Amino acid sequence: MNKAVPTDASLQRAIGTQVHRHWLSWLVGQQTFWVSMAALLAFVGLTLASDVFATQQNLFNVARNFAFVAIIAIGMTAVIVTGGIDLSVGAVLVLSGMVIGMTMNTGMSIWLAVPLALGAALAVGAFNGVLIAYVGVPPFVVTLGMLSIARSLAMVLSNNRMVYSFGPDQPALLALGGGFVTLALPFVDPIRIPNPLIFLVVLLVVASLVFRWTRWGRYLFAIGGNERAAVVTGVPVKAMKVSVYMFCALCAGLAGILEVGWLGTITTGLGQGMELTVIAASVIGGANLSGGIGTALGAVLGAALIEVIRNSLTLLGISTFWQGTFVGSFIVIAVLFDRLRSRSANE
Repeated sequence: MNKAVPTDASLQRAIGTQVHRHWLSWLVGQQTFWVSMAALLAFVGLTLASDVFATQQNLFNVARNFAFVAIIAIGMTAVIVTGGIDLSVGAVLVLSGMVIGMTMNTGMSIWLAVPLALGAALAVGAFNGVLIAYVGVPPFVVTLGMLSIARSLAMVLSNNRMVYSFGPDQPALLALGGGFVTLALPFVDPIRIPNPLIFLVVLLVVASLVFRWTRWGRYLFAIGGNERAAVVTGVPVKAMKVSVYMFCALCAGLAGILEVGWLGTITTGLGQGMELTVIAASVIGGANLSGGIGTALGAVLGAALIEVIRNSLTLLGISTFWQGTFVGSFIVIAVLFDRLRSRSANE
C-alpha cells in the first residue's frame, strides 16, 4: 500500500502548527502573561462593579500612584536577579526627597538640587554594594541597617520637620512630579498622562533594552544563575554587584524626587513600609528570589496589579487594613506558582 507523500503545503502547515503550539506553550509558561491577565480581569471586573473606577480622573490617579512603586521595582528586580535584596529603598526615597527639599528650601536651583539628590541616592547604593560585594556582608543585613541610617540622615537634614517651601524653583519641582501631559486623540476626550508615568515608560524601555541586549544585562543574569560559574568565566562579579545596588538606589532617588514634586511637601515618614510593596511588585512580576529570573516589564505589571487592588479596596468600601493581606497573599501565590512551574519543567 502506497503511503501518501506530504506536499510542501502540508509540511508548511505542520511546521506552522508546531511553531504556534510552541509559542503558545511558552507564553502560558510566563508569569508576566498571568499577571497581565490578572490585571486585565481586575480592570474589567472593577469597571463593572464600580461607576468610579473607569473614570478618567481615577485612572489618572492609579497611573500616577503606581508609577512611583514601578520605578523602584525595576531597580529592585535587577537586585533580585543577582540573588540579592534591598530593604533600604523606602529610606533612600525619603533621603533623596529630603535632599532636594532642603537644598531648594535654601534657594538652590532645581538644576543643582536634582543632581545632589540623585548623588545622595547613588552614594547609598555604592555603600551597600561595596559592603555586600567586597566585604561579604549579607545583603539583608546591609540594607536593613541602611534602612535605619538613611531615614535617620533625612531626619537630621530636616531636624524632623515638614518642608513645604522649595524656593524660587518650586513651580518647576511641582510640575515635575505633579504635572501632566495632555494627549489629544480623535473621537475621544483629551487624555491626561501624569509626568511620573512618562518617566516610568522611558525607564522601562531603557531598562528592558539594557537587560536584554547589553553586556551589563548578560552579566546580571549570569551572576544570578550561577555566581561561581560567572567568576570563572571572567564576569566582574564584585563590580557588577556594586553597580546593581547603585542602579536600584538611583531608581529610588528618582521616585523620591517625583513624589515630593507631586505631594508638594516632604516629611521623614515618606516611603515608610514601601520596601514590601516594591519587593512584592518584583516577585509578582516574575522575579525569582533565588536569582537569575526577572524582567523590567514584569516589575511594572506587578506594581500596576497591586495599585489596582489597592484602589479597588477604597472604591468598594473595604477597609484599607486588608491591603497588606492582599499584597502578602500575592507574594505567596507568585512564589508558589514559580516553584510549581520550575518543578514541572524539571520533570
